Amino acid sequence: MQDILAKAAQIKLVIFDVDGVLTDGGLIMDREGHEYKVFNSRDGHGMKMLQATGVDIAIITGRTSNVVQHRMDGLGIKLVYQGQHDKRIAFRELLAELRLDVSQVAYMGDDVVDLPVMRQVGFAAATADAHDLVKEHAHWQAPHNGGKGAARDLCELIMKAQGTLDAQMALYLQD
Repeated sequence: MQDILAKAAQIKLVIFDVDGVLTDGGLIMDREGHEYKVFNSRDGHGMKMLQATGVDIAIITGRTSNVVQHRMDGLGIKLVYQGQHDKRIAFRELLAELRLDVSQVAYMGDDVVDLPVMRQVGFAAATADAHDLVKEHAHWQAPHNGGKGAARDLCELIMKAQGTLDAQMALYLQD
C-alpha cells in the first residue's frame, strides 16, 4: 500500500473515462436516439473535493454526448475530450497543455480501450468491475464498481496520499 500512496501523492491530474467508470456502462436511449446516463452524485462530489485541493480533472471518452458535457460543466471540469477513438492523442495534448510528466497523471478505466493510456500514466486505476486485462495493468483497483463510487474511491485515495482528505472532510464537521 505504501507504493500506491507514494504514486498517488505525485498526482496533479486525474483522467477519467466515462462509460463504465463515471457510469455503470449502461446506455439508455429513447426511440428518437436521445441518450441518458446515470452518474453517481458521490463520485461527482469526490471530484469537486479533489479539484478544491488543486488537482486537475480531465475526461477522455470515446463517445460524444451532450449529457457528458452538461454533467462536466456542472462539476466545473473544463478538460473534456469526447469522441476520442485513440485516447492517446488527448492524453498527449493534456500533458503538453498542463506541462506534466506522466508520473504526475492518474487514469481510471474499466475496459481495454483505456489500456493505451493506462499503460503510460504514473498511476493507473481500475474499477472493481473492470475487464480482467485492465485489472492486470492497473496499479490499484477501486473497491466499488463504475458508476457506483469508484471515482470517489480514487479521489479520496489521492487526497489521503497528499494529506488533504482530513481538511476536506473537516469542512462538513464544522458547527
